[in-house]
Amino acid sequence: MADYKSLSAHEIAAGVSGGKMSAVELTQEALKLAKTEGKELNAFITICEEKAIQQAKAIDASAKKGTKPQPLAGVPVAIKDNISYTDYPTTCASHILDGYQPPYNATVVDRLIDAGAVIIGKTNLDEFAMGSSNENSYYGPVKNPIDHSLVPGGSSGGSIAAVAQKIVPIAFGSETGGSVRQPASFCGVLGLKPTYGALSRYGLVAFGSSLDQIGVVTRSAQDMALAFGVVAGRDENDSTSVAFDRPNYAAQFVTNKKFKIGVPKEYFAEGLGPEVEKVVRDAIQALEKQGHSFVEISLPTSETGIAVYYIVACAEASSNLARYDGVKYGLRESGNESLPAMYSNTRAKGFGAEVKRRIMLGTYVLSSGYYDAYYLKASKVRELIRRDFESAFAKVDLIISPTSPTPAFKLGEKATDPLAMYLSDIYTVSANLASICAISIPFGTVKDGRPVGVQFSAPWFGELSLFQMANILEKLK
Repeated sequence: MADYKSLSAHEIAAGVSGGKMSAVELTQEALKLAKTEGKELNAFITICEEKAIQQAKAIDASAKKGTKPQPLAGVPVAIKDNISYTDYPTTCASHILDGYQPPYNATVVDRLIDAGAVIIGKTNLDEFAMGSSNENSYYGPVKNPIDHSLVPGGSSGGSIAAVAQKIVPIAFGSETGGSVRQPASFCGVLGLKPTYGALSRYGLVAFGSSLDQIGVVTRSAQDMALAFGVVAGRDENDSTSVAFDRPNYAAQFVTNKKFKIGVPKEYFAEGLGPEVEKVVRDAIQALEKQGHSFVEISLPTSETGIAVYYIVACAEASSNLARYDGVKYGLRESGNESLPAMYSNTRAKGFGAEVKRRIMLGTYVLSSGYYDAYYLKASKVRELIRRDFESAFAKVDLIISPTSPTPAFKLGEKATDPLAMYLSDIYTVSANLASICAISIPFGTVKDGRPVGVQFSAPWFGELSLFQMANILEKLK
């Protein structure tokens, strides 16, 4: 068998289906890496060894029988620990969910298993997916595989680190405002935020219900197209999922098409690091030489994105997290026979500082006398952001921008400055607010070697164009 770390997901699937590789041996190697290199990075909260070996044995047995090849046969996969998986805890990296095991799988998990994937573990994250550095976890921060003194980005830092370290070729995170794309940029891998409704959210623990999507992390465009094609599509268990025409992503990710690409003038202004801007400009120049065209566009409402996002997301978080009260599951603190005291004590001890901050912000903007001034107004401006993208996509195929204004920063560097931390997502939140799809594609580094991702956004359900662009850029690096 070839060196495990050198294998892509599609190579593994072909090898296992053809009987040239053993799913059990691949799984054992992935588990070993998760327990060693993954532990060093603090990338995993739970290792799912017993079920992983069972799944791998079943896949090998199926391959020996010559049954129809599965698209992800024997591929080790990691999932963020806010995605439900039976028989193992789903902690959301929070103390308040101590002891909780979901009674059902997320739809995405079921589709992965049906496709032959092997779930090897649940990855670390910012608590309840609230953060941009993966320092807000009850289980400690995740380290960046490029340099352990750097943050991996957040909130899906564990999933991104597991792929960047080559522990798994595919991982799944969640996206509320950039939680897959921003860490993907920091760690030098591909990170996809799908169109809202393209993937089922059934089994994803809710943060901001009108924003949340499960996202995909890989090291190649081909693996991205393969993984997305397996899990995308309508789910009767999720009323927000959409039945849409799905092309064969894995068969069509290569194209000779010349894209017309918009460059939003608002995204290349004050606050963007000069080295990051240079990488994006280099990508534009390289693509122009390949025959792709660029036009300047305007997204005038984008400057309000961070403000709108933190009003909408915190309001929805305040509502969604009200269910964690110590009554039904998870942590329960004594309340001296008083129900309100038990609620208060449980939530005070169970939630971390960032989660409490967002609950309080959300409760405030939804409160009587402030709802119209904050939440209602933010919802109206959100619609203007969506219309900006609609107008832009009437003129261009894709939109290019930085993924983050800076490369990865030091652990602890922004921990005491929430506003500086929030601005790490200034280029990513608009895609969630507008419900469009977007991807971060690694393309170059700054002088000290830290990776930089270039972000491309596409119209609703335009993921295929993103995979095609990722494939084009891979060949230009």
